[in-house]
Amino acid sequence: MTDQQILLKKLLTQRHWQTYSTFCKEYDKAAKKVDPSLQGGWPLFSTANSVEHELRTQPAPARGAGPTTEIGALPHMADVTAVFSSRSAFSSTYPASALLDRAKEINAAGLSLNMLCQNYPDHQLRRLLESGTRIRCLFLDPNGQAIRAREAEEGHIENTLTTLTALNISVLTRLRDRLDPASAQRLELHVYDETIRFNILIVDRALCVVQPYLPQARGVDSPTLVIRDNTAAEGLFPVFDQVFTEMWERSKHV
Repeated sequence: MTDQQILLKKLLTQRHWQTYSTFCKEYDKAAKKVDPSLQGGWPLFSTANSVEHELRTQPAPARGAGPTTEIGALPHMADVTAVFSSRSAFSSTYPASALLDRAKEINAAGLSLNMLCQNYPDHQLRRLLESGTRIRCLFLDPNGQAIRAREAEEGHIENTLTTLTALNISVLTRLRDRLDPASAQRLELHVYDETIRFNILIVDRALCVVQPYLPQARGVDSPTLVIRDNTAAEGLFPVFDQVFTEMWERSKHV
């Protein structure tokens, strides 16, 4: 059997459809003609360690990144393109610069929002804002009860998370104060005081990164979902887009 060439592989090679993303695009073209409901229900041929991630710029994964799993074949998760076992594995594969450098709209909600405040340089944020990018940041209120409950749940010394979050908010308020009025208006900072469930990053209303907060576990140990909106009927993108919107509407301005 090892000497026999798989027919599907031969056909894909002849048409230069070897990459999974190319195959999915051609699959959708054919599905649209036959049965539009089949769009987005691509078969899964790759292994868990040979996943092709799809971002706007399709950056190459960093060496040494943690394992991922591709979910493209599951109809109820048709827009989940990758799953990481932890935030550190995700960050190694997709650094902040790969996600944000060309963004026109960034919506972020979570606890301290370290990706924006600690992992992305001030001058890059300033460049985005001055070039027209809108950034909305929703922090867990450092003066609220929910952050203290989370602090206790994670087993931190008192004020560990509150101090970090207050520091990150001050980083962005200081940046906002140095911007021209038009650019400053594009940086919106809000806080909320609710039980924290997710860290959500939405870029250009097309790419969503979701990290749940697990009981008695640090946020860095959370699994991470990468979701790309493809208008799939059973997709998760609109779910988390709505979660952010509703949280933002309940929050208060900083």
